[in-house]
Amino acid sequence: MKIQYTSETPRKIKDYNEVDLKLGPNEVEDIAEIFNTPLTGTYNWDYTIQDNRIAKLYELGKKLNWNVSLDIDWDRPLVVSDEIPAVFWDEYPPYKKLNDDEKREFFRHRGASQLSQFLHGEQGALLVASQLVSCAPTYQAKLYAASQAFDEARHVEAFSKYIQTRSKLMYPVGSGLKSLLDKILTDERWDLKLIGMQIIIEGLALAAFNTAKAVTPDPVFRDVLHLVIRDEARHVTFGVNYLEDFIENLSEKEREDRAMFAYEACVISKERLFPTDVFRKFGWNENEAREFSNNAGFAQEFQRLLFSRVVPNLSRIGLLTDKVRPLYDKLGVLEFESHSSEDISWAELEKPLDQSA
Repeated sequence: MKIQYTSETPRKIKDYNEVDLKLGPNEVEDIAEIFNTPLTGTYNWDYTIQDNRIAKLYELGKKLNWNVSLDIDWDRPLVVSDEIPAVFWDEYPPYKKLNDDEKREFFRHRGASQLSQFLHGEQGALLVASQLVSCAPTYQAKLYAASQAFDEARHVEAFSKYIQTRSKLMYPVGSGLKSLLDKILTDERWDLKLIGMQIIIEGLALAAFNTAKAVTPDPVFRDVLHLVIRDEARHVTFGVNYLEDFIENLSEKEREDRAMFAYEACVISKERLFPTDVFRKFGWNENEAREFSNNAGFAQEFQRLLFSRVVPNLSRIGLLTDKVRPLYDKLGVLEFESHSSEDISWAELEKPLDQSA
């Protein structure tokens, strides 16, 4: 076993080939980036099972388990589109200089970057869930966090397998996502971990997963996303159900602190939507490409749609306070506060597990 410890995030883009999939334990070096956290754990000596929503979600998690190796048919041929999509990049001068093959390569890298962020985000969720097992204050929250940790491990396995065997191209974690994960993992307050992960990151991920599922031509990736989405909807529901009771009993100052934390997490999350590593790979000016992408109407609408999954839940748990509402209005997403969230639909959550999308 070879482990390289580092305090820096690796920035290398990794290509996978058939040899990489057959390496033994002595031929692989794990890269472990160190982070420190002032985690305060709790015992809970009251093991009474309460008949409430959290217990119900825990039971659903046990009932709807799935296996990455067995419940997805990985042997189906990879389906990719050879068409060059008509997108806002058509008006960007550096993109217009690319020939057709280079444009296809750009979109291959753009897709690989997005898929890689799915993977890195799931590892972050795995780490946060494992922390919540220790620091969540109630027995049922600890049980649910433990079941979620297993879900997140399964998601890491699924996305990693897809990247290594089908996409075969992995990008490093984006700076925006990494900054948000650091903020959540190193905060000592358990409820901020729950807000940052269950409401913000998982909520945005649900929106992105549903969009990717709707457009991917690959049935394997569609099935992966279908199963992951089922799990993530439970995770978001847990966060909303647990936090709306907890936040209701906080002081005004404590509630405002949480509201500002959630807003700052949303701002950081907005930055993660720009694939700056891809811009750099193609030799583009990162700031110019980011600004062009940010000003494109399609990109702006996509960002707004992502937050349509998050803002209603922030409103439901009491974190759209009068002080932060103008800030969300400037982001252009306040209009979503009264939208219903299908992620909290018990009818959807309780549907039998169907492996195929």
